[in-house]
Amino acid sequence: MSQHIDQSAVEMRFQNRRISEQDRKAGQERRQFRDGNRSDRPEVAELADAVDNYKLKNFRRFITFEELFDVMQSLGYHK
Repeated sequence: MSQHIDQSAVEMRFQNRRISEQDRKAGQERRQFRDGNRSDRPEVAELADAVDNYKLKNFRRFITFEELFDVMQSLGYHK
């Protein structure tokens, strides 16, 4: 026997604290690649920002290795 769960009723009772107030207002959830200013290397910060921008633009929570490589190439990386 399956039960139908009213998602709006669940959301009204339980607050998801992992979503920021700004994301709640925008109706989106996103996991950031860049975690604060952990690195003093500007090229690392540039990559992290580029990944975050890619995720926002493409509505992705996580990216694949191929997508990461595409982001790196867009920054000028080549082998």
